[in-house]
Amino acid sequence: MYLSRFLSLHALWVTVSSVMQHYPSVWGHYDVCKTQIYTEEGKVWDYMACQPEARDMIKYVKVTLDPPDITCGDPPETFCAMGNPYMCNNECDASTQELAHPPELMFDLEGRHPSTFWQSTTWKDYPKPLHVNITLSWNKTIELTDNIVITFESGRPDQMILEKSLDYGRTWQPYQYYATDCLDAFHMDPKSVRDLSQHTVLEIICTEEYSTGYMTNSKIIHFEIKDRFAFFAGPRLHNMASLYGQLDTTKKLRDFFTITDLRIRLLRPATGEIYVDEQHLARYFYAISDIRVYGRCKCNLHATGCKEENKRLLCECEHNTTGPDCGKCKKNYQGRPWSPGSYLPIPKGTANICIPSISSIGNPPKFDRIWPNISSLEVSKPNQANVCDNELLHCQNGGTCINNVRCQCPPAYTGILCEKLKCEREPGGCGQSSARGPPGPGPLLPALLAAWALRGC
Repeated sequence: MYLSRFLSLHALWVTVSSVMQHYPSVWGHYDVCKTQIYTEEGKVWDYMACQPEARDMIKYVKVTLDPPDITCGDPPETFCAMGNPYMCNNECDASTQELAHPPELMFDLEGRHPSTFWQSTTWKDYPKPLHVNITLSWNKTIELTDNIVITFESGRPDQMILEKSLDYGRTWQPYQYYATDCLDAFHMDPKSVRDLSQHTVLEIICTEEYSTGYMTNSKIIHFEIKDRFAFFAGPRLHNMASLYGQLDTTKKLRDFFTITDLRIRLLRPATGEIYVDEQHLARYFYAISDIRVYGRCKCNLHATGCKEENKRLLCECEHNTTGPDCGKCKKNYQGRPWSPGSYLPIPKGTANICIPSISSIGNPPKFDRIWPNISSLEVSKPNQANVCDNELLHCQNGGTCINNVRCQCPPAYTGILCEKLKCEREPGGCGQSSARGPPGPGPLLPALLAAWALRGC
């Protein structure tokens, strides 16, 4: 009996283990930029690719409407209820809080009854088109991680375009077209994300899935981020390694999920029928109760933190990088060209940190900027690095490395790595007593740069 129980538990454990190994957590979330490890030489820093956690980006958005006077209520006007389009006794009045529908109500907390929402003016100028542009700006590069979701309090529009910008609104590209009739509205055949594949995932499509009229259970429009991820990571996003690999090696794919701004172009309100009822134009308007955008600050895999400063999101850069997106090397750390981090190899990726400039290494007063607090290697001092070892950073001219923190030099030599003759500092210099002359910085610089490059310091 005990044996059978043991075998059953063992079988269960094997099953659970085999299932868990496919979940994204196994591949890591790239939530640590560096960790201290123990080697034969002592404690050293191990650097890795890192990125901030995904979050609700709507908390940091700035919204702009065009035309700016498109919000209802100034002057007050009546409109028809969505559930009964011929009951037109609802009022929008910007001067009364209970009757106002300003843009910020698209981003407040939902769950209250009645729900709060932004609302446009009605289509009183028909047949002139009722066009509205809603622009969402972050003043920061964002990587999308989940579906964009727009909840309409009115019927979903008959025609709409979702657009994106990668250059802070200077230029725009379509993300997806929405229509009750794609061929008539945009001269495009209707498709859904399910019609795409790995090879066509970047195709811009027109969908008719989200453009029905007055249906109380049909308020939501999606732009499907996760369904596109699934072409690489599998239906339940278990194989995140494959997705990370594709994002790492395919710039167009990475850019597809990257934005600085979104624009919702509302082109025709929900009519629920082929023809517009000109006798009841107060039936036609746009109303949005909620917009959801989830993503993370783009930090080029050089940061795990992203802070808001002066109403602007900024990466808290590591790996000796700087800039809003950690897009360049710090001063004195330009020993090689800046490069973004890499998701590969899984699970820790490659940090591609910035290394000290040759000029800063060659100038002794700046050594503290490279190895601060070199008298100790305690964990509580997180910016340490070995001063010497027996592999890459050799003490020169017969010096001995003491606990990786200093070189004990022969009587005639000095310097961090015993690279200088003491007599150089004496009156008269070294004269003829040192025929071979000082070794100079030549052997030191390649050794330092090689060590930093291999270690990722």
